[in-house]
Amino acid sequence: MRRPFGKKAETKHNNDETNLVSVDDKSKPGEIPRERSLVDTDYNRKKLFKKGINLMADAKLEDAAMVFEQALRIDPDSVETMLKLGYTRFHLDDHSEALRMYDKILDIDITNPEAWNLKGLVHYEQKNYAKALDSTEKAIDSDPTYGMAWYNKACYLSLLNQVPESLDALKHSIEIDVKNARKSVRDKDFVNVRIEEGFKRIQEVVVLESVRQGYHTIGAIVWTTFLDKVDAESALRKLIEKGLILKNEKREGLSRIPIYDLAPNVAERLGKEKRGLFGITRKTLPRPIKNMKELIQTIRTTKETIEEGNAEKTIIEFDKFTNPDKFGVQMIESFFEEHREIKLWKIRLRDRGDDYIAENRGKMMTLFENVEVALTKKIRSELA
Repeated sequence: MRRPFGKKAETKHNNDETNLVSVDDKSKPGEIPRERSLVDTDYNRKKLFKKGINLMADAKLEDAAMVFEQALRIDPDSVETMLKLGYTRFHLDDHSEALRMYDKILDIDITNPEAWNLKGLVHYEQKNYAKALDSTEKAIDSDPTYGMAWYNKACYLSLLNQVPESLDALKHSIEIDVKNARKSVRDKDFVNVRIEEGFKRIQEVVVLESVRQGYHTIGAIVWTTFLDKVDAESALRKLIEKGLILKNEKREGLSRIPIYDLAPNVAERLGKEKRGLFGITRKTLPRPIKNMKELIQTIRTTKETIEEGNAEKTIIEFDKFTNPDKFGVQMIESFFEEHREIKLWKIRLRDRGDDYIAENRGKMMTLFENVEVALTKKIRSELA
């Protein structure tokens, strides 16, 4: 994973998806454009947030932290700002402040998987692997499809010398995101599991993926996978034995060079019966849980339109919660009072537009956040 800063090479377990958007802003850190500063507080927060992101990208971490703190003065409960401030403090080696930020997020939403995952990363940096493992397990409890949390769990288990459990978690992370396989082969945290047969199978997955992407010679495969040549050749032999890879030769001058290609229809064979990369049948979520996860995603989109203060977009989103062909029935069955409130808000929005959002933003955000928390807890209960 690309590191956003030129330090902490070992902290490859974060899942920080910082969007390094360029902002045309020449004001000093923390300074708000005067013509907008007294008009739109949400604009001010977003402006500061983007400035902080750009400062992070430039490795100006102290300045970034100051700007994120300015943004929190405008909105003390902004989870996205606290996540970035905590991550910045972590890279400044201010572990106590990073943990304070993540704990504050969890006070707002105990089920926030990213906060749990990043809290585990702080404990990892402090070499407190048991605490790191506890945090990442809570991240997985909140979101069982969080591939990076599964990967981190595998790392922490390896460091605690719980080898079989580490391999199981790593395989689970690779089933979610195959890129985790390539990452694992050069990760020093897996030194305790590299001799295991299960890890050799992961190396096979990495080699197979390299060939699938168009790398057909041993040199190219070694270069793209970061495997030793011996390990790459061993993986190729096993893949040939399994009928997944074919070995041919091509003439280059007076020499013949081995060329490796996927066996015909290998992609179809790998996907047969919905099997994963390790021959394990993939679990499919029950339809009710899928519906709840889709409803959560719609809630998050709706919260964004409310924050923007855009009445037209918000009306479109509100319709999804009241329309029987979308989430209307689900809302009536589980959130009857909230359904009635949203229906009323939709009528008011048509009458009063953006002004109505400005007057009722807090009430709307609270309602949707409460529904999201209730749904998340219900998903966790169903999966358990």
